[in-house]
Amino acid sequence: MNEKTLQRLEELELQIQEHIDKTKEQTQADALFGEFVALLESGEARAAYQIDGVWQSATVVKRLILWGFKLGKLQTSSAASLQFCDKHNLIARTRDLAAKNIRIVPGGSSVRAGAYLGKSTTIMPPAFVNIGAYIDDMTMIDSHVTVGSCAQIGKNCHLSAAVQIGGVLEPINAIPTIIEDNCFIGGNSGIFEGTQVHKGAIIAAGTILTRATRLYDLVKERIISAHNGVLHVPENAVVVPGSRPIKTAFAAEHGLQAYAPIIMKYRDEKSDASTTLEQLLR
Repeated sequence: MNEKTLQRLEELELQIQEHIDKTKEQTQADALFGEFVALLESGEARAAYQIDGVWQSATVVKRLILWGFKLGKLQTSSAASLQFCDKHNLIARTRDLAAKNIRIVPGGSSVRAGAYLGKSTTIMPPAFVNIGAYIDDMTMIDSHVTVGSCAQIGKNCHLSAAVQIGGVLEPINAIPTIIEDNCFIGGNSGIFEGTQVHKGAIIAAGTILTRATRLYDLVKERIISAHNGVLHVPENAVVVPGSRPIKTAFAAEHGLQAYAPIIMKYRDEKSDASTTLEQLLR
């Protein structure tokens, strides 16, 4: 996101603040917020961006989203046989879908206004993508997937059935959850609280990752904990659910274990082969 866009976002915020509490100026505030939504949907504005490979949170984007919720009035809308009741300025996204070869398969999915969808993305029903989310080119969103507000999903990723990607709208300065390019997230997995899954990682089905999670790396014999409140999953890591013994007498007596995700290996040609099915789905 360039400096010109950041400057315009800050201007929009000030202008919306001027109009938001003045009933007679609702139309002007709506138009300003509409410009912000258009910037999100075009990809010019996004909730997080990289500087020298390090992800930064665009706090002005989060503030503007929150202003939008305050500005919005409940309104009923419909699409085919489906009906919705939501803020009037955050209706389901419809623009530019066919032009970018984006497929939103019928069956109950909803992509909120202000979400970015890259070229040739596919969304299977039912799924939900919230405002501020960024989904890059050639990514597959499978059934029952939720992509939370401001989450950033890279190119050529697959979010398998029932994956939950947490949104981080507040606190304002927190980095949202990020899935970088070429990642595979297995079914029923959950990535929350600003966790960053770096390029090429494979997350096995049923894995839960949060900033409180400790990740056990069998390959490099290390324990990865959150740094500055963010858990980083290394590039090309293959992460599976695991467990470790709880070291108390009571736990030992009853054979109790604590959840512990494990890096079993790092991605190679064999693990790449397990994701070739995704090419057929596109």
